[in-house]
Amino acid sequence: MPSADAASRPDAGPPDDAPSAEPGAALDSVHRRRLLTIARDAIRHGLDTGRPPRLDLAAEAPALHVSRAAFVTLELAQRLRGCIGHLEAAQPLALDVADNAFAAAFRDPRFPPLEAAELAPLCIKISVLTPAAELHFADERALLAQLVPGVDGLILADAGRRGTFLPSVWEQLPTREDFLRRLKEKAGLPSDHWSDTLRVWRYRTESFGE
Repeated sequence: MPSADAASRPDAGPPDDAPSAEPGAALDSVHRRRLLTIARDAIRHGLDTGRPPRLDLAAEAPALHVSRAAFVTLELAQRLRGCIGHLEAAQPLALDVADNAFAAAFRDPRFPPLEAAELAPLCIKISVLTPAAELHFADERALLAQLVPGVDGLILADAGRRGTFLPSVWEQLPTREDFLRRLKEKAGLPSDHWSDTLRVWRYRTESFGE
């Protein structure tokens, strides 16, 4: 599952003719399986060619054409092997998953590029994000009171720094206080940091894996 160290990166915007749909709509089992196949095929293509795949979007179901943000997490023996994603929708979901799977395998700066022998035992997990909504609060106590453990993903930004934790991080940091303190640290801020300019957004995820 995505870890506290999940990385994010920006990408290009969606095509002008991207279909409209409910951005938080749940994916059915067929779409989930297809996205997991897209992710594994993207990694296999990277091993064979050293390059990201060129996905034929026209061959994909309409639900996978919708512009949505996603993270792809890779695990080996239940240990993190790479995690890359986007916090904001930037392109059709199928393309986002393909790009992030390749990046998680070969461009996560915390790990060496994936090797061919690691592909078969690799476990791939995908988290599709809902659009982020900004939280409003007068102080840290008011912010903590709004958090829903086990459900909320957070983006925290202040002083030119930003960090995010996916909802699965609650499994490692189950209290609101610890979750917020560690998120500040991930953003490069002191754990007790507070200021009137601090901003926090909440999102949720639909997560599934192999």
